[in-house]
Amino acid sequence: MNQNKTVELKGRDWMLVWLYALIAFIGLLCIYSVEYRSNTSFFKGLLAFKLNYSKQFIYLMICAVLAIFILLTDSKFFTATPNLLYVLGIFLMLLTFLIGKTVNGSKSWIPMGFMNLQPVETCKIFTSLALAKYLSRPETDFSKSRSQLIASGICFLPVAFSLLQNETGLALVYFSFLIPMYREGFPPIYLIIGALSGVLLVAALLFPPYPIIVVLAIIAAMAIYVLKRKIKRKKSLLMVIITYWALSSFFIGVAVPFLFKHVFQKYQADRIFSLVGRDNPYASDAKDKLTTVQLKSKKTGEDLENYNVKQSKIAIGSGGFFGKGFLKGTQTQGDFVPEQHTDFIFTSLAENFGFVGCTILMLLYLAMLLRIIMIAERQRSPFSRVYAYSVAAILFFHIAVNICMTIGLAPVIGITLPLMSYGGSSLLTFTILIFILVRLDADRQMVLR
Repeated sequence: MNQNKTVELKGRDWMLVWLYALIAFIGLLCIYSVEYRSNTSFFKGLLAFKLNYSKQFIYLMICAVLAIFILLTDSKFFTATPNLLYVLGIFLMLLTFLIGKTVNGSKSWIPMGFMNLQPVETCKIFTSLALAKYLSRPETDFSKSRSQLIASGICFLPVAFSLLQNETGLALVYFSFLIPMYREGFPPIYLIIGALSGVLLVAALLFPPYPIIVVLAIIAAMAIYVLKRKIKRKKSLLMVIITYWALSSFFIGVAVPFLFKHVFQKYQADRIFSLVGRDNPYASDAKDKLTTVQLKSKKTGEDLENYNVKQSKIAIGSGGFFGKGFLKGTQTQGDFVPEQHTDFIFTSLAENFGFVGCTILMLLYLAMLLRIIMIAERQRSPFSRVYAYSVAAILFFHIAVNICMTIGLAPVIGITLPLMSYGGSSLLTFTILIFILVRLDADRQMVLR
């Protein structure tokens, strides 16, 4: 009996498990510090199951049971069911349109009594498995455009439903699947086009569209002049330059305005433009324009759109090098930072433990990401490798965007910090993602399909 248990647990990557547990424990401490008050008892609050840290503790216990269940599951289950699970994920996203609950303007939650399930969050698991399943099929030739288009459709179909639910932030997470696709041979030209689109988007934030289009036309004209000899020999080169100019102009003049008018919610567009010190030029009318960056908070007189980030910076800066000490953060205890237990949980860590605490957390995240990449590269099975890179990409996107968000380098778009932020859906999602990887890695000598 004991020998069988030893065999069952053999080959698991316990370093990744311990990294998961340590980060989750730090997150629980930070959530507790947000809600701590000197006149409350820790154990009474924990047993009451009403405060956020109490609920997070329950979620952690559920995740622990779920993790053990996953570790004891046959790895072939995860290769046999991805397509079915993916369809289930899409169905749950569609179900939110019928029975969904609206939270912060986003109708993306399904109430389940003890917690709210967010299908767009959990669908990241199913998408990772479905992508791994498709790319690991012997008949899939990823060098062909048809296969690339199907793989892209698997990754980005949830994005469409997420945007319809006004959940723009999580929709952006699905673009992280470009990393595992690139690892499997996705042409770099698409990534280059994506990077150039990002540059054009930043330019559109800083300047009006028409001057940018004129500048693009000048660049195109200069390119035609410099390459005129090559163009004489190869007429198609002229069409390539003109096409790139036309597509770039369309992106700046049509796609970007549509994005900010009809895809992003008004408050999200306001936050993005306030990040670069501009009013939202795509507000629908004069009244809307007056209520973007100029709108003042009644309490502080600060710009409303910058209030969250300003308070976040104050909390982070006040921690100094070593921090004020656990449960001694004045900004945290004063409840100055909105959504501090969820999107801005990083500020609690920074104020309590300072630069040293933040550095330790970053090193733990870095160790986790490097460990996952190492796990990915030692797989014999393409299925396990693609899945591992998907997990690493999702984690990296969340970590990078959330921390940049809290220090003012990215707009506030509602991205959680993995294993740290309060929330059952987020914690369950990352737990399942990581422990499926641990289970697949235990059978790394097998070729799973």
